[in-house]
Amino acid sequence: MHKNALIPFVFESLPVRGAIVQLDDEWRKLHELNPYAPSVRDVLGHAAAATPLIAQSMKAGSSVTLQLTGGEALSMLIMQATSELDFRGLATAAADLPDTGFAELAAGGRCAITVENENTDRPYQGIVAVTGESLAANLETYFLRSAQVPSYLSLVANESLCGGILLQQMPGEQEPHGDDWRRLGFLAETLRSEDLEHGVSTELLGKFFAEDDLRVFDARPARFKCRCSRSRAANALRLLGPEECQLTAQDEEQLVVTCEYCGNREAFDPVDIAALFTEGQAPESSAIH
Repeated sequence: MHKNALIPFVFESLPVRGAIVQLDDEWRKLHELNPYAPSVRDVLGHAAAATPLIAQSMKAGSSVTLQLTGGEALSMLIMQATSELDFRGLATAAADLPDTGFAELAAGGRCAITVENENTDRPYQGIVAVTGESLAANLETYFLRSAQVPSYLSLVANESLCGGILLQQMPGEQEPHGDDWRRLGFLAETLRSEDLEHGVSTELLGKFFAEDDLRVFDARPARFKCRCSRSRAANALRLLGPEECQLTAQDEEQLVVTCEYCGNREAFDPVDIAALFTEGQAPESSAIH
């Protein structure tokens, strides 16, 4: 069994690829940073499982960002994962939320998927309106409409773990028979949190797809990891300008930049602030993350 891991696989007799992921310790590192309501926490967990499932098939040096914005209760959720399966994310929602489902949380919002690669200048982005009863249903719609890849996605999450199964028809291959494709989708939908308590394995996949021959690849570790750094915090301060930074640093004795993703704090005193704006020192990037 492999914990905090993703296992890719393909069906030997069907033009279908897939992956299964389980996150427990690494998932708790993320959601324990903020006191999320259970309904928001679970949607965040679905996103934490979904993004590595998407990222695992991308080229090296790529990353995917999943964003939910404009919801009536869930105003913003962002989850990012790299092709190395490092992920991070956060959510913002109304206070005192009742125990409700995804459809009510994200009603009126939109779902955006952005794929970037360090070797290309322009990212790809696909956007769909939030219409389904679950995040998985909305991502299935995205795959079909924006990527033209029929997919089944099943996601689970609770306080202890999150995970999921993604099945996709292989682009450029003959479509699987309709009965076979529907059967695989039904089997993926039977995933429950209890199935992932001990991790993921070849044996677990065999239980889900007992009638099929699978080619299972090596498990890949997935981890919560932020890309924040002192230099990125410094670049963000440069965007504020020297006067505002110096005033704040003088009033508070130092200026502290806190990463919203991981809670890391970088402190800058007046001497540090002055050094940021030394002539000839240019920012490395225009963004914190």
